[in-house]
Amino acid sequence: MDLSGIISISGRPGLFKVIAQGKNNIIVESIIDKKRFPAYSSDRISALEDISIYTHDDDKPLKDIFDKFHQKLDGKAAPSHKEDIVALQEFLSDILPDYDEERVYISDIQKLFQWYN
Repeated sequence: MDLSGIISISGRPGLFKVIAQGKNNIIVESIIDKKRFPAYSSDRISALEDISIYTHDDDKPLKDIFDKFHQKLDGKAAPSHKEDIVALQEFLSDILPDYDEERVYISDIQKLFQWYN
């Protein structure tokens, strides 16, 4: 799974694809509705390829976790991020049994499922 060029912008729902780079901004396109707009250096931008999940041993890149989701679900959608958090935690434990429950917050788990879907 290739996550290069896919970003998250704090304060904006969904994920975005980097389209072009300007002098003081980047042009991004929403993955959901394909609308384009500029994102500035003052926005908190996170590249998905740089995000990882805490485990008891070592951090696991998001790419590897999404690959495990894809394998377990045979390419179908994961449970909704709005489902019961206990069910989401159990699903994540099946895929990543050694994830650190103390450092991976509930909001992180919900975001993980939302991003995958």
